[in-house]
Amino acid sequence: MFRLFAALSLLASPVLANSPQVMDCEWQSSAANIAEPWEENTRTFSKGKTRLALLDTTEPAAGWAYMLVLSPPYDELGLRQCKLIGFNGMGFAGMEFTQLSSSYDPSRGLMFTVPVATYDFDTHQPVWSTLWFQLNQATGVIDAQMR
Repeated sequence: MFRLFAALSLLASPVLANSPQVMDCEWQSSAANIAEPWEENTRTFSKGKTRLALLDTTEPAAGWAYMLVLSPPYDELGLRQCKLIGFNGMGFAGMEFTQLSSSYDPSRGLMFTVPVATYDFDTHQPVWSTLWFQLNQATGVIDAQMR
């Protein structure tokens, strides 16, 4: 049984390793990590109910940039959910937050795109692509993909 599980894990790991991850907020989401200047690295949507921010954790250098998502639904205390979007178990190697674009589809929710870099450990260079994510404010579900 262990061998089967190990084999399936190895097969699944390349897919997971190349996908953005939506995580609960932890130490990375500290206000001290909001990239300066705040005016350029945070934006609100849906009449202020949803806020996105670029977080800069400095280290690891290959994954310092996270997308912070504060959004409905609200908990029993009236607080928004707090999520991070990162890559490969850490953040991204870069993010062009000023290039963030958004759209809204009532049947799908808020949709965002932003250029992000992932670190290629073979070439030791950043590789730029587009992070796409969709937020359903009613359920709190965030679907993130690289495109």
